[in-house]
Amino acid sequence: MPTNDPLLEPFDMGHLRLKNRVVSTSHEPAYAQDGMPKERYLRYHLEKAKGGLALTMMGGAACVAPESPAFVNNIALFRDEVVPYFRAIADAVHEHDTLVMCQVTHAGRRTSNYAGDWLPVISASGDREPQHRAFPKVAEDWDMERVITAYADAAERCKAGGLDGIELMGNGHLLDQFWSPATNHRDDEWGGDFERRLRFPLEVVRAVKERVGEDFVVGLRMAVDEARPGGLTAEGGLEVARRMTAEGIDFLSVLRGSLDTDRNLARVIAPMGTPAAPDLDFAAEVKRDLGIPVMHAGRIADLPTARHAVREGLLDMVGMTRAHIADPHLMRRLAEGQEDRIRPCVGAGYCIDRIYEGGDALCLHNPATGRETVLPHEIPVAPRPKSAVVVGAGPAGLEAARVLAERGHQVTVLEAGSKPGGQIAIAAAAPRRRDLIGIVDWRVEECQRLGVKIRCNTYADASDVLEHQPDVVIVATGGIPNTEIVDGPPNLITDSWQILTREVKLAKSVVVYDDNGDHAAMSVAEVIAESGAELEVVTPERVVAPLVGGTNYPAYLKAFARHSVRLTLNSRVASVRQEADRRLTVTLTNEYGETTETRTVDQLVVEHGTTPVDDVYAELKKHSRNHGAVDQDALLGLRPQQIVHNEDSRFQLFRVGDAVSSRNIHAAILDAYRLCLVI
Repeated sequence: MPTNDPLLEPFDMGHLRLKNRVVSTSHEPAYAQDGMPKERYLRYHLEKAKGGLALTMMGGAACVAPESPAFVNNIALFRDEVVPYFRAIADAVHEHDTLVMCQVTHAGRRTSNYAGDWLPVISASGDREPQHRAFPKVAEDWDMERVITAYADAAERCKAGGLDGIELMGNGHLLDQFWSPATNHRDDEWGGDFERRLRFPLEVVRAVKERVGEDFVVGLRMAVDEARPGGLTAEGGLEVARRMTAEGIDFLSVLRGSLDTDRNLARVIAPMGTPAAPDLDFAAEVKRDLGIPVMHAGRIADLPTARHAVREGLLDMVGMTRAHIADPHLMRRLAEGQEDRIRPCVGAGYCIDRIYEGGDALCLHNPATGRETVLPHEIPVAPRPKSAVVVGAGPAGLEAARVLAERGHQVTVLEAGSKPGGQIAIAAAAPRRRDLIGIVDWRVEECQRLGVKIRCNTYADASDVLEHQPDVVIVATGGIPNTEIVDGPPNLITDSWQILTREVKLAKSVVVYDDNGDHAAMSVAEVIAESGAELEVVTPERVVAPLVGGTNYPAYLKAFARHSVRLTLNSRVASVRQEADRRLTVTLTNEYGETTETRTVDQLVVEHGTTPVDDVYAELKKHSRNHGAVDQDALLGLRPQQIVHNEDSRFQLFRVGDAVSSRNIHAAILDAYRLCLVI
């Protein structure tokens, strides 16, 4: 259909034509198997192609040599066997008129000495890479010669695999480690002044271009301004980009900042609570200076921002990578006039943080992303409509209602609170995490579209549920804070919900005891610290909040440093008692030193997850057809549940989310999705 939307305009890049202006930029979801992009990798990129994307870029940090081992399950681009896997991906993606490229790199020092073949990692100089903790060998002449050839070999494999082009990775990787004055301290022909620092990167580009020829696109992703002391400035970065362009680089993917520490990574891949598109204007300045196509990805999560970037000529192509992890059909919905149905990226950083913790990329609230081989993104209609009651309108309950309604069932949701949201509504009360409410809002809107009846202020018991004569009952009642791990009168203990909802007034001096390790205690601690209270965070862990990933915890630690928050590791809060002056004595124990100490404070806040609220489940269990039992083999195999313990009952009963046990948002939504997908 004709459209005036600039995002749907085609764009020519060299001999290639992109059907629209939106790109999923290079990233590594850590889906490789044995170093190869097999079926899971293919299905992930195919889903975005089916969803209308113009260009999907894979292999974030696909490695050209064995001494650049996988640090986030990267593709082993130095092996010839990668070619047929690339061919399979390219063929599948091309069927949907979508282009596909791969990022090609040598990580240099930005990896581990203790992975792969345990070869010494190399860099321009011997400086330790803080994030991956590698002490590199200073690259020798024979290293440079070998690696230059390895880049050319890798590019040739990409071309042989039918890809439409490659992207050389500069930011933080070996190319950047040579041209950046912050990491190249050499005084030989490979370092020193600008020209010599640029020698190795230029030779790489020349070797690649000579090997693949002019009919194969070669781009570059680089930090045009490293924004760090002693690093490449905007002026220097622009000159690097100009020199690369002169050697035949076909496009530039612009970044700003460095990746060598978690703090810097969180600046480049910014999480929620930070401004949208913080470097868009900077990328536009780079575009104005260069004569080649420019793309940029940096917290551009919504179509209005992307549309502005293209309409105003700030960018040629907009990177919406995390937005496509949340909704791989984003561009199809736009083209079909269903922009309001796009599942939003809330910027939680769950995807990227999992990767840097050794996991795989999963979206906080799209359970099908990364599971395309087992879970569909499109929900099929059931053969026979049923009547369903969902108890609870938190993330698990709303997802259950949405999926059941998409299946064609008649769904009623009974919610005890005055509005939907459950624990997400509480978590979103923390100012920096308010975007989490998008998870709720999207599901409420989808439920409304599908005709789901949501009845709030309804604390349902068994009779309330049974009066609907349901065929299916989903109990998603969540949990309540568990503070019983501390010995002492309950009235002396405050839970994290009470702080976030302002149910309890903040005191002047506070101990926050985190025996959960996730965002909950950190959010509470941040709110308390910002209030000006004297605060100590106590945890039995050896690090603060081990379940909070690398792009998220820097914001918490920044707040703690700014307000002089005391952090006490390896300690448990054993008990609390009230003194005559109404202040609290909190007793801490250290299991390693077998020591005990006390704190005198005004308030003790305990975060230890939740205890299931399962009263209605217990009431209904004996009346249900399956007595609440789940056939786990059928669940994982996406087959209908057929357990029968009560032939006289018409309804099946299931629990999901924190009504089962204390877990995170993704687990709650996954529970509901895969269970209800076959009901």
